[in-house]
Amino acid sequence: MQHWIELFTEQVKATSWLEWAAVILGVAEVLLARANKVWLYPTGIAATLISIYLLLNAMLYAECLLSLYYVVMSVYGWYHWIKKRHLPAVKVSFANRQEWLITLLIVFGGWGVLYVILVKFTPSTVPIWDSWVSSTAWAGMWLLARRKVENWVLLNVSNLFAIPLLYHKNLAMFALLTLILFIVAVFGYFDWRKIARQEKSSAN
Repeated sequence: MQHWIELFTEQVKATSWLEWAAVILGVAEVLLARANKVWLYPTGIAATLISIYLLLNAMLYAECLLSLYYVVMSVYGWYHWIKKRHLPAVKVSFANRQEWLITLLIVFGGWGVLYVILVKFTPSTVPIWDSWVSSTAWAGMWLLARRKVENWVLLNVSNLFAIPLLYHKNLAMFALLTLILFIVAVFGYFDWRKIARQEKSSAN
């Protein structure tokens, strides 16, 4: 245990200012999202653009693609917030059987496709893990867009594997940020599950 603590301390000391900036912006994005402030979008975009640069240097190419998707969705979310914020939100609900089948297709189909791309076209040293982290996150984001409770489960599967992966790639602060996101997602799951049950009860 002492060895891991010392190794983590060394990685923190070696953390670049760009990684610190990305982590600080990432934490700010989470806080702004919780406060329901529109500034979460430009903050998140800035954090993600820095992350893409750092992930490229760490040869985590699938995560780079995932981050590019985050940027696109953040721009869309920012636009949607400004143009349609007065419209009623899509209700939170549980995924049905068809949505679960699509989710599993995204997870395992995406995993396979990304793995092949990483092996054939990149010098990735962790193609299996990198593609798995990204495919589960893609599935989670698809469920999130549909306001499904289970999005938190898929996102945390991604987070669970991303933490040691980022640590392995000497991105200690990113690993710590992902741990924070993991904890937030646990609370998010129970909050959304409660809302979904209330929605279901009121509809009956």
